[in-house]
Amino acid sequence: MADLQAPQIDATTYLHPQTLARLATFEMRAKMIVEGVMSGMHRSPYHGFSIEFAQHRPYVAGDDLRHLDWKVYGRSDKLHLKQYEQETNLDLILMVDSSGSMNFGTRSFGDASGSGSSRSVDGRANWTKFDHATALAAAMSYVALRQGDRVGMVIYGDAVRTYVERNSQQGQWRRLVDALATNPVESETNLGRALDQTLAKLNNRCLIVIVSDFFEDVDAIRSAMARARHRRHDLIACQVLDQQERDFDFSETAPFEGLEGEGRLKVDPRALRKEYLDVFAKHCDAVQKTARSFGFDLLQTTTHSWLGPPLAAFLARRNALMKRRRQR
Repeated sequence: MADLQAPQIDATTYLHPQTLARLATFEMRAKMIVEGVMSGMHRSPYHGFSIEFAQHRPYVAGDDLRHLDWKVYGRSDKLHLKQYEQETNLDLILMVDSSGSMNFGTRSFGDASGSGSSRSVDGRANWTKFDHATALAAAMSYVALRQGDRVGMVIYGDAVRTYVERNSQQGQWRRLVDALATNPVESETNLGRALDQTLAKLNNRCLIVIVSDFFEDVDAIRSAMARARHRRHDLIACQVLDQQERDFDFSETAPFEGLEGEGRLKVDPRALRKEYLDVFAKHCDAVQKTARSFGFDLLQTTTHSWLGPPLAAFLARRNALMKRRRQR
């Protein structure tokens, strides 16, 4: 767990109140069957005879006669059973990448946080990808906890560094935010190892949200996602990028340093820009296609854009798609 002596943060420093207000109106539902341990607001595709009426179906020999709808029989002279939708909770597991590459950022902290503070708790003047990932994870956990769901968190680099047990009780959001605020952002990344360690702790199907820049070999990402699919979890990949990583709008020769042990190299960015942008675009496209090949959703966001609108729109689209699928 996080060092208890580390400085605690004000959550509003990383998550603007307007973002919370906008996101609170949207539901976050898993696309697949989500098995829960407590009753909540999420409807399972399993049809049982327990909570809320869903539809009728014709009687088949051997069905339980207790669930016959005699009013329908009186009108149509045909036997039909009532079907009900069971309520089940959504377990949300947030996996936040805290490897060295997440420490990059070119936007000013004060502008990005919306808190009025020009620097972070540890004195940084720049808003990093990890800061943005923190805001994104806090927002999604806020939405889920508002719905009464259990939320857990994994913070990882080359392995799991912090694991916050799933909980839906009061105080869980503060525990999640504090865990994000007290972890170092350093070392290499290994999504496969971290995901395996996480899956070993899960005994039911969950919605796993991975928040990362996904600066890793695509084959390794594909292998990790395949294991999540094999275990029948749903997954959302949230790719967090800095605007300069997308634009590569550097104009002067300067030393470029790898944040995960790749060393330092002095280059002229103008000579590399075209090739860099081509390689970068292909990598992002491959990450997106990999996620979609398993039926997973991907949200891409940048540190230079406000978090609330794109996340709210993403959750709204996801929710609408699931409703359409249930109506088929």
